[in-house]
Parts: sequence; structure tokens; C-alpha cells
Amino acid sequence: MDPRFVTRNMHAYLDYPVALSLMTLPFVLQLGSSHPMALWLAVVTGAAAFILTVFTDHKLGVFRVIPYAGHLAVDFTVGLVFAIAPFALGFAGIDAWYYWLNAAAVFTVVSLSEPNEVAGAG
Repeated sequence: MDPRFVTRNMHAYLDYPVALSLMTLPFVLQLGSSHPMALWLAVVTGAAAFILTVFTDHKLGVFRVIPYAGHLAVDFTVGLVFAIAPFALGFAGIDAWYYWLNAAAVFTVVSLSEPNEVAGAG
């Protein structure tokens, strides 16, 4: 049995709330105490994720020009950036943990997503 159970539609319904939380949660958690980029990296990524979702070919995409597989590749890249950023930029404490936990969540969702799902299915 294939463990990848996150369908294209499930992923679509996750995208908008995740993008909005990336834009708001850093302010709620008061990120940025170890480095200002700890606040702004998430906010900018959230805005970019929102735009990516609008242009992705899935149920809630508005323009549907970015293939779903391309969307997953961008998500994976965000996971890498979030995993490396605390080391590269010197984030500490909650700033670092915020990015490591988000990286783990992104990697989990991407690894459980059905990559070759036929458009319109799921």
C-alpha cells in the first residue's frame, strides 16, 4: 500500500490556511528576537505561497498554470530553506524551532502527497 495519501484536493485545502498562518503567526509568536529575518522570512514565504496557490493547477487554484508537481517541488524547496535558515542566519530559541518545525511539516506533507495524481481526480 502506498503511504502517500495526501491528494491534490487535500493539499489545495491546506495551502491557503498555511500561507495565511505563515504571514500572521510570526507576529503572534513575536519572532525575530535572534535575527530580524526570523520574522520576515516566514511572512514573505507566506505571501509567495499564497500566490503559488492561486496559480497552481489544483481544485482551489484560480489561474491553474503551475503544474501540481511543480508546486510540490517549490514546497520541498521551502522545506529545505526552512531547515537550513536557522543555521545559516543564526536563529536561536523560538525563532529556530519555528523554522525547524515548519520544515518538518512541509517535508511530511510533500512526502505523503500523491505526486502523479491525474488532474481533476482526488
